[in-house]
Amino acid sequence: MPRWLPRAMVLALALYACFMLGSWAFHQLIGLLTNVLIAFFLALAIEPAVGRMAAYGMRRGLATFLVFLGLMIFGVGFVVLLGSMLAGQIVNMVDELPKYIDSVMNWVNQKFHTRLSRVEVQDSLLHSDWLQKYVQNSATGVLDVSTTVLGGLFRLLTIFLFSFYFAADGPRLRRALCSVLPPARQAEVLRAWEIAVDKTGGYIYSRGLMALISGIAHYILLMILEVPYAPALAVWVGLVSQFIPTIGTYLAGALPMLLAFTVDPWYALWVLGFVVIYQQFENYVLQPKLTAKTVDIHPAVAFGSVIAGTALLGAVGALVAIPAVATLQAFLGAYVKRYDVADDPRVHGGSSRRPGRPLSSRIRRLVTGPPAVDAGDGESPTGGASRQ
Repeated sequence: MPRWLPRAMVLALALYACFMLGSWAFHQLIGLLTNVLIAFFLALAIEPAVGRMAAYGMRRGLATFLVFLGLMIFGVGFVVLLGSMLAGQIVNMVDELPKYIDSVMNWVNQKFHTRLSRVEVQDSLLHSDWLQKYVQNSATGVLDVSTTVLGGLFRLLTIFLFSFYFAADGPRLRRALCSVLPPARQAEVLRAWEIAVDKTGGYIYSRGLMALISGIAHYILLMILEVPYAPALAVWVGLVSQFIPTIGTYLAGALPMLLAFTVDPWYALWVLGFVVIYQQFENYVLQPKLTAKTVDIHPAVAFGSVIAGTALLGAVGALVAIPAVATLQAFLGAYVKRYDVADDPRVHGGSSRRPGRPLSSRIRRLVTGPPAVDAGDGESPTGGASRQ
């Protein structure tokens, strides 16, 4: 046996063990890493506001706390307002449920000549095995729901804690990162950090402005139609349609349509038509003007980045995909060398071939034959040279 073989085998086994240990640790810490990624982008989003407040002499810790306090007040107020709206509608639907059941029973009895009664149907449902099994499963699911809610609250607290430290200690974090890099690399890292702050903050603020415009427009429509809880519905449409990529518009429009249907079924169609028309106005008029200077990426690239982010990290990837791609595009645009494009018709969608004869002239030539040439041109009608 060669002397190097046992040492090589031990080295290979050690590398394999390190790889397996690293893979296990990565899968165990994927939740924490995802939370840190969300916290980092959240800190980048609030960095302009914190930096502006710190420029006026306020401490960064206090500025970050005030920004988070404003976000928390807005979020709690929105949840309470939306929860009260849903609770009121559920109570109204429960109160009106017997009337709906009686109307359905009367229609069925008249249509199919039956003798159904609401009391008999309720008794059969209350004493059915299906309902008992459903209640047992629901009692078991309450614990799962409670665990999920507590886990979500803990995750939210973790994200806010990390984002607070990233935003409050941003200069210290940049100094610590640059201290292990040579001076040339330090400038590149700081430039990349600045681009990330500009693109992420611009994305959040442009989305917030579009959410405000969308909420006002839908609020006016809901007030005209006299749909209940119009302010809460307007806030719901504005936030969900802008901050949930791809499917946010449809999720946002479903709730106003449902409540409008309870007022008048035709109102739901009015809301649907307005949502579709406003979406086209936003995509082709409003969004290009607001995002031209902040997140200037092609719609196909944005859609592909959302799909890729969803495949990698789920809903979190969908949220951070667009600012991440915008940051990468801006960073590459600052360092990739570009050249002047040649004045070629193929660049503008043309062709390098010479334009042929029109189709009408070619058909006429096939029908009548080649045109005769005058004798003065030096050729006879048969094509030979004329003699003098």
